[in-house]
Amino acid sequence: MPVVNNNSDTGSASEVRTGTEVAPAPAASDPPRVRRPYRKPARADLLAIGAYVLLGILVCANYWVDIQHRVSSHLPTDHSWFEWLLSHGAYSVRHWENPLFSARQNAPAGVNMMANTSVLGISLPLAPLTMLLGPQVTYAIYLGGALAATAATSYWMLSRHLVTSRGAAFAGGAFLGFAPGIVHHANGQPNFVSNFLLPLIVVRVLRLGEPGRWLRNGLVLGLLVAYQIFINEEMLLLTALAMIVVVAAFAVQRWSATRAQVVPFLLSIGVGGGLALLLAGYPIWYQFNGPQSYRGLQGGVFHSWGEDLSAFVTYSRDTIAGSEAVEKTIGMTEQNTWFGWPLVGLALLVIVLLWRTSLVARTAAVLALVFGVASIGPFVRLDGVETEVKGPWSYIPDDLPLVEMMMPTRLSLVVAAVVGVLIALAWDAVATTAAGDGPHRRKVRIMAYAAIALALLPLVPKPLPAKHIDPPPTFITGDRWRPYVPAGRTLVPVPVPSNVHGLSTLRWSALTGHAFPVPGGYFIGPDAEGNGVFGASTRPTAMLMYVTIDTGEVPAITPEQRTQALDDLRFWRASVVVLGDHPRVEQLRALMTALIGPPQRVDDVWLWDVRTLVG
Repeated sequence: MPVVNNNSDTGSASEVRTGTEVAPAPAASDPPRVRRPYRKPARADLLAIGAYVLLGILVCANYWVDIQHRVSSHLPTDHSWFEWLLSHGAYSVRHWENPLFSARQNAPAGVNMMANTSVLGISLPLAPLTMLLGPQVTYAIYLGGALAATAATSYWMLSRHLVTSRGAAFAGGAFLGFAPGIVHHANGQPNFVSNFLLPLIVVRVLRLGEPGRWLRNGLVLGLLVAYQIFINEEMLLLTALAMIVVVAAFAVQRWSATRAQVVPFLLSIGVGGGLALLLAGYPIWYQFNGPQSYRGLQGGVFHSWGEDLSAFVTYSRDTIAGSEAVEKTIGMTEQNTWFGWPLVGLALLVIVLLWRTSLVARTAAVLALVFGVASIGPFVRLDGVETEVKGPWSYIPDDLPLVEMMMPTRLSLVVAAVVGVLIALAWDAVATTAAGDGPHRRKVRIMAYAAIALALLPLVPKPLPAKHIDPPPTFITGDRWRPYVPAGRTLVPVPVPSNVHGLSTLRWSALTGHAFPVPGGYFIGPDAEGNGVFGASTRPTAMLMYVTIDTGEVPAITPEQRTQALDDLRFWRASVVVLGDHPRVEQLRALMTALIGPPQRVDDVWLWDVRTLVG
């Protein structure tokens, strides 16, 4: 299918972009011309990329202030998880171990990395950087770089295949890379800002119908899809669903011009799908059938997370016009729009003005409508309140394969992509329309630019909020633990890491390069029935730690609980139990003393050498 511009698609006014020129459209009986001459990077391209890089640095500024001791204050657990993932990539490369699985967390069972958000397509290439600078520095570089790279590839897509104006491509690319919903994910979830391959995939899909190029186009698409699988499968799925709608809309509107492209399109799809399956087939099989794999999430916990209607017209906390107050209402669940009233109005106006003349605008409108409605979820949410009005997902069983893993609100990320394209179309329409000599026309152009600017400027991102986190004890970072942890045994941190507790102790593993295995962790794994659950099955001793932290009081310990503690330590294959600095350090020390006896003070930790207790 061809990528067309925003001009008329009927009669003699129809045009298809070819490089920097605009050529008359081919006859309806001929396939549209999509071959474009090579376009050398210009100074404007370099300036655009430089601006995106600076914006990426700005977004991560609060991390760079104290890179070793800062994590996201919005999602500190996710931030620490991705530091651990970067360490996992480095550990896999350094030890030549299978990156699809890790035994360094959730000992002794381990973690299926393909069944979790493992970003192997990022962590493995960045392994040398992680080994050299540590996961904290690599995380900040990766986060800012992913934002800038997504904006840059979006700029390339727009400037080479959709609009003539570089300014239009820059504005659209900036929004696609730094949209409020995307920056919202940057608070600890960099996999959802790593979208730099998606514009390339979109362009490649829309060129699959080129006659005589089905083999090359299919091979390139297969390579891109296979790599995206190792970055973010969910965003790949959203892109695939969006492209089904786009291709169908193009075909319906221009069937006479596109029917000749059906055969090469299907041949390219077959080649691309076959290559992607060849390259990623085993990892995907491992994801669903390997050790510690699971079948769906218990209770379909994501199924009810729909987009709050208020989020479409509200400014995000992370923009210059936003307020932290929104986090206490519509921000309680994940939101992916945050456009604000001016931008919503601008997008609607662009659709109305370009509806009759632009195939792209009409297709964008259909795409926004389909995915906007689908993102609502099972019930309509408004200002943080779930109403009794049913949404589309109330009619979809929450135990359907694949569907049970989807989060409806994330479908609105497609709407954000549509808005980015509409911004570029609006700017390009203003830039390419002759202003003439009359002052009236010049005033109209100035007012049009001002309207676009007023819609976009409030959405300029602020530096992400960050908070201080204490470093691991010197007992850990100084390798004083090594004599206590022989091969095949684990170091048990107090508290045992989980998806709620033990943020700091999970970082012990991340910041030491996975030097020792730990029980528990922050991941998704199977329960006894094979359903996906968050974190490891909580052992009784770990539960006592969590209760002590939550209540601030040490429960009365029975002889049965002391026996259970030894059983848990044996299950974990523990050789040493370590308690570092913690807000509940005195209570936790009293708890563990009541369970397994008095500790010894070694450097800056309390330590229980349990090798003689567990055998």
